[in-house]
Amino acid sequence: MPNFKAWISAARLRTLPLSVSGIIVGSSLAMKHLFWQSSIFWLAILTTIGFQVLSNFANDYGDGIKGADDNREGEQRMVSSGLISPKQMKMGILITAIFSMISAIVLIYYAFGAEDFLHSLLFFILGIASVIAALKYTIGKNAYGYSGLGDVFVFLFFGLLSVLGSYYLLDHQMVWDLLLPASTIGFLSMAVLNLNNMRDIENDAKNNKNTLVVSLGSSKAKIYHYVLISLAVLLTLLYSIINDHSIRQLIYVIAFLPLIINLVTVYKNKEPKLLDSELKKVALSTFSFALLFGFFH
Repeated sequence: MPNFKAWISAARLRTLPLSVSGIIVGSSLAMKHLFWQSSIFWLAILTTIGFQVLSNFANDYGDGIKGADDNREGEQRMVSSGLISPKQMKMGILITAIFSMISAIVLIYYAFGAEDFLHSLLFFILGIASVIAALKYTIGKNAYGYSGLGDVFVFLFFGLLSVLGSYYLLDHQMVWDLLLPASTIGFLSMAVLNLNNMRDIENDAKNNKNTLVVSLGSSKAKIYHYVLISLAVLLTLLYSIINDHSIRQLIYVIAFLPLIINLVTVYKNKEPKLLDSELKKVALSTFSFALLFGFFH
């Protein structure tokens, strides 16, 4: 059996702060409106981490068996390296999917109880959709990560569902201006994926992994990156203006400062593999924004 270190590597822990950023933002907004239950918050965090690890295992497996990771840049992948066999990874995927759904069911029960069947059913369906999205990114003949649709799913699940869903679990209502911070998290998450795909553009093109970056080409992918970062910042400022926030509360914009360096680095970049460190920069900036937003919005 693979050792513990191999499974930790496959889980890709550096992706977890980004995955929980939307939960932090959505929950902090609910807290502002005096709706808060720590049990729901921590169960949402646990469930989200479960789905993210599931996605990471599935991506490792899907890209590994298709040969897309054979000459990749960045972190070593476990299936392609042979440290975890495809059969073992499939078992890991199954166990993680079961754990994630159990966590989701407990979360739904704490949020809605046994009486609110319709809301419970809705969020159960969203849980199933999250599992399917995690699996279909790279697994199967029609994997959407191979047809340029990864960005759309990242926006929907990391942005809208994460922020609006966590808020709804606590408050049981929808506040439409929350689409602005939800979109901010979504666009920043898309920026991380875009950097990942920019780094891997040469290898992805060789393996017929037609990400949006492969379709656009490096030059247009850079412009796309600038747009994603700019929209994230502008929507945050718009949310603050709409909600009449003070300058003191806008301190959370400090989290965006490293993104200026990121934009300059992307603009100057001529070797895609050198973009690997930029993924962490944008992911941690997103997580920092979520924390500061939670404290100061």
